Amino acid sequence: MATPKQLWEQQQLQMQRVKNSGAIVSYNGSPVDDKEEEMSRSALAIFRVKEEEIERKKMEVRDKVQAQLGRAEEASKRLAEIREEKEYKEAVEALNEKNREKAQLLSRLMELVGESEKMRMKKLEELNKHVETLR
Repeated sequence: MATPKQLWEQQQLQMQRVKNSGAIVSYNGSPVDDKEEEMSRSALAIFRVKEEEIERKKMEVRDKVQAQLGRAEEASKRLAEIREEKEYKEAVEALNEKNREKAQLLSRLMELVGESEKMRMKKLEELNKHVETLR
């Protein structure tokens, strides 16, 4: 099994061969044999397939990320709406509680006013009796 460095070197060599495929000649000036040319074309085809696979996977990942971002955004909007609804309900409940307290206080005030009026009338009657006895 080749090491990653060896694989990389092989790919670099194949890429160099592919780049030179338009004018393939050996160092002594003679044309390269068909087998080597076929290997170069094969390497180019393998390289292109790998590049296409990488691009396809990249697009798949991009689509998945975009979909996840869309779902996260929708969830965020739903949470915001729920939070607003919850805050609204809490505000309404607080208002209702204040109205109940107000009604209780008003009721107690009316009781006290009634008691005060009774006491005032009682004192007036006592004062009236006292004035009548003095005459």
